Amino acid sequence: MTPGRRGKLAMATAALGIGLLSVSGCGYINPQQTSFQYSASDGTRTDLGPVQLRNMMIVSDGENKPGRVLGAVYNTSSNDVTLTINGASGSQTQVPVKKNSYVLLNDSTDSATLSTTGGKPGSLVEVTLSESATNMKAKFNMPVLDGTIADYKKYIPTPTPTATSSSSASSSASPSSSTSAPASATATPTASR
Repeated sequence: MTPGRRGKLAMATAALGIGLLSVSGCGYINPQQTSFQYSASDGTRTDLGPVQLRNMMIVSDGENKPGRVLGAVYNTSSNDVTLTINGASGSQTQVPVKKNSYVLLNDSTDSATLSTTGGKPGSLVEVTLSESATNMKAKFNMPVLDGTIADYKKYIPTPTPTATSSSSASSSASPSSSTSAPASATATPTASR
């Protein structure tokens, strides 16, 4: 090979190397989306000491109505912990989690319900989280969803009857028992409502 050809081959190799570096340099300059952690769902996520919360959300019919908390709570410590969620107007719910275990807040567990959501469906509400192992506390935003998405409709809590509504039910049973129908026939349908 002649010295002229070697020079041309070296320049072609250098040009090819520079071309490849310029093409692959885009990945070096621009951040990769897969290197960022994010919630790829309707809920939000956070860590509170040994407790990890994933896909957390509140399902409710309205701002001043009860809201059920859904999501997953992981306990990475060697002690049992209790996660406390404090919401609007003094509403509170607790989630016990065994050591090195998790709780899925769904159909298979007791419902974690706040007496009031403090936000309309479609908004984010601020709750205060605390866990019993390290006594850590943190503020956390959770989305409020309603039954618009069919999968969440079954989780909307129904209001519990209060003393006034149960007394009105018993007072409505009294007049119906004075009719010609037997009292036991009218009391049974009223009790099943």
